[in-house]
Amino acid sequence: MSDTLRIKRFNARPVLAPMKMPLRTSSGAVDKAPLVLIDCETDQGVRGHSYIFAITPVALKPLTEMVRAMAELIAGDELIPHDIERKLTRAFALLDLAGIQRLAQSGIDMAVWDALAHGRNLPLARLLGGVPKPIRAYNSKGLGIMPPEAAADEAQKLIAEGFDAAKIRLGRPDANDDLKTVRAVRKAVGDGVTLMCDFNQALTVADAVRRGAMLDGEGLLWIEEPIRHDDYAGCAEVAAATQTPIQIGENFDSAFSMQTALDHHACDFVMPDAQRIGGVTGWLRAAALAHAAGVEMSSHLFSEVSAHLMTVTPTAHWLEYVDWADAVLREPLKVKDGHVLPGEQPGSGIAWDEAAVKKYLVE
Repeated sequence: MSDTLRIKRFNARPVLAPMKMPLRTSSGAVDKAPLVLIDCETDQGVRGHSYIFAITPVALKPLTEMVRAMAELIAGDELIPHDIERKLTRAFALLDLAGIQRLAQSGIDMAVWDALAHGRNLPLARLLGGVPKPIRAYNSKGLGIMPPEAAADEAQKLIAEGFDAAKIRLGRPDANDDLKTVRAVRKAVGDGVTLMCDFNQALTVADAVRRGAMLDGEGLLWIEEPIRHDDYAGCAEVAAATQTPIQIGENFDSAFSMQTALDHHACDFVMPDAQRIGGVTGWLRAAALAHAAGVEMSSHLFSEVSAHLMTVTPTAHWLEYVDWADAVLREPLKVKDGHVLPGEQPGSGIAWDEAAVKKYLVE
């Protein structure tokens, strides 16, 4: 096989995958995972795989079409991720680099890196200069907006899956109901379990300051996205007024927006999302910024590829674990003793269960 691999074609397929635990947050509910499955095929038969989380089923069609349109622009190009990223960024600069085009480009980037790792017969972590190793993770697939008693029961189930950390969704109309839920979960799981909370941008600045003060004595590791994600001045005000660390970053649409947030001292921790930050290429840039700023960096969703990316993140903090793609994966990511275990197989470990893909395919 030649050392030079060229892109032959991409395939993009929309699916609606079942979720074991439907999730209700302050900004909406998700009971099925709308995913766009991406395959990158090279001229020598090497393939790479990735997926995009479309958030809502109505975004499946436009996302799939955007991936296909971008793929046409790079057909025949050499499999060089940074060159492909620059080409697509230039092509869509006037459309803006956020939104559906950012998700599609990130998905392509992850598939390209996966194909490159397969071509070198290396796990993604080793291709990036690291080594697959256990990564500390918290179970984030449950604990949506629900009554305190139900949250306590579900928290115990999440911890029983092999974790010692979990995240609670907050943002109920009455702040006291949020507080009751946090206390019910803490009582159920004990002091040895790490708990985070996520408001999913539900609050105003003033309300975030008030609720932050209510939660400051509850032993939470962080308060995530209390207000609008791009109000960095407001985030800085909340962070300055709150003893519990503030976590943001899943909506950073590039390393540039992350740098702006860091410049504003908008948060104590950052947690980029692989499909918004720019895939593997964008993640590496974000990790360098976090390192330079001395800020701990966690991942958001995309547990499979994030497990490899966290191995080369200097300030790696926590991996967010969800199993939303498991229904269409041949081998889901393994969990043991509160850690996810990226394997030594080539690439990120993503491979499709084609029978399941056929079952959940959206025509």
